[in-house]
Amino acid sequence: MDFTIASILALDGVTNGAVYALLALATVLLFAVTRVIFIPQGEFVAFGALTLATLQLGQIPGTVWFLLVLAGLAALTEAGEGWRAKRPPARIAREVLATLAYPVAISLVAIWAAPRQWPLLAQAALTLALVTPFGGLIYRLAYESLADASVLVLLIVSVGVHFALTGLGLYFFGAEGFRNPSFWDERFTLGPLSLTGQTLIVFAVSIALIVMLWLFFEKSLWGKALRATAVNRLGARLMGISSTSAGRLSFTMAAFIGALSGLLIGPTTTVFYDSGFLIGLKGFVAAVFAGLSSYPLALVGAIGVGLLESFGSFWASAFKEVIVFSAILPVLLWRSLRDPHSEEH
Repeated sequence: MDFTIASILALDGVTNGAVYALLALATVLLFAVTRVIFIPQGEFVAFGALTLATLQLGQIPGTVWFLLVLAGLAALTEAGEGWRAKRPPARIAREVLATLAYPVAISLVAIWAAPRQWPLLAQAALTLALVTPFGGLIYRLAYESLADASVLVLLIVSVGVHFALTGLGLYFFGAEGFRNPSFWDERFTLGPLSLTGQTLIVFAVSIALIVMLWLFFEKSLWGKALRATAVNRLGARLMGISSTSAGRLSFTMAAFIGALSGLLIGPTTTVFYDSGFLIGLKGFVAAVFAGLSSYPLALVGAIGVGLLESFGSFWASAFKEVIVFSAILPVLLWRSLRDPHSEEH
């Protein structure tokens, strides 16, 4: 290995690390607000990439039907809970319509737009609009009734949701893999490095989203409400902050981040219906490096995971995944020794 090869590997590692950073931030956000270790975060990545690929072919993406199914189930759940709580029929109807309105509207737009093959950026925006509602709907169906359960129960539910989303992804998208076109095809030379336009877009979008998240949590009322819920759920409830709304918002944000990551990674690798698991797991490893609590450390951990994967693929390509996932063991051991815990009561 010489300096040129090391520079190329470092650039590749930082590029992948930028995407892993987004997934790590989403994982930390979900755990801080809802105590959910959300294993299926990578499924949003796959849904985003595959939805854009299907739109590129001029076909209606399976995301449309999947979204309508989830919205229908959520509406039935709302109606059932309203009936059991003996709410007025008019209120139940309003809640059902509120649940169905956006998914049905954006699905109709997608059905109309798919055969017209909009420009790439418009299709990317439509993809984000289709995949983002999945977060809130999945939280409504799988987690909301278990909001006060233990972390272990929520983790078991996450495993079940992961297998369900993977199977449904196979049904709605098929087993074929897709690689999306780049958003920018230019190439730039910087010494021994050759930068593509897609690489620059990955860096720019990742940095912009991280800054926007910081501004959201520091300046906006919703962001401060999420921070309060993360610090003390009971205290936030006593101050009038709805933990249900906080959970739905955090899952919606996680779905948006996952779909955006899918758009960024789609031009660099072939994405299958189950590709999101490994990608999301690497983001989870970065989040564990941060103790599932620190956003800056999650960013640093994601860059470290990207570099470890890149250099590991050079020295031992057959074991690069083993190297990345094995790196979590000393971190867990160190955190266990540094912060001894007691049993929950």
